[in-house]
Amino acid sequence: MKAKYSIFVMAAAAVLLAFSVTTPAFSQMKDMPMKGHGEGHGQRMEMGSLDKMGEMMGMCIEHADMMGLTDDQVMKIKPLHSEMQKRHARFEADLKIAKIELTEVMEVKDFDLEKANAAVKKIAEIKTAHHLEMVKAMKEMRTILTDEQFKKMKKMMSMKMGEKKPEKKMMKKQK
Repeated sequence: MKAKYSIFVMAAAAVLLAFSVTTPAFSQMKDMPMKGHGEGHGQRMEMGSLDKMGEMMGMCIEHADMMGLTDDQVMKIKPLHSEMQKRHARFEADLKIAKIELTEVMEVKDFDLEKANAAVKKIAEIKTAHHLEMVKAMKEMRTILTDEQFKKMKKMMSMKMGEKKPEKKMMKKQK
């Protein structure tokens, strides 16, 4: 019994230590824009192709002639793209607020673990809901495109991603 309690106490101490180390750094940055401070980039890496959805739709609209999109297809994609941009803006705002709330809970030395757990779960729920919205939008977008247009879009995206590979290699070398 004592061994289980000791393990629990050590695990709780490790969690508290991890959060207490990261919380001051975050609270110093809370007035700074998140892009370029690791968090925005990490979120993008985590979301992968889901986060590229808005960019992909914008690129399809921009290169409609090259992709062979009809006027009808463009008219269907434009409102979908606009709605995705709005949803993404709401997601980023909601996520930022939830993270601030978590920081507020954890600012005191003896913070309420249940409140912290609830705040962490809220962050996870916000991310999950956004990912599901992006998957739904991807599905809708892909039903608008023909097979050939989808192949062209994938090729354009892979070419665009190819431009960014040197940055990733540079990041790996720095680690």
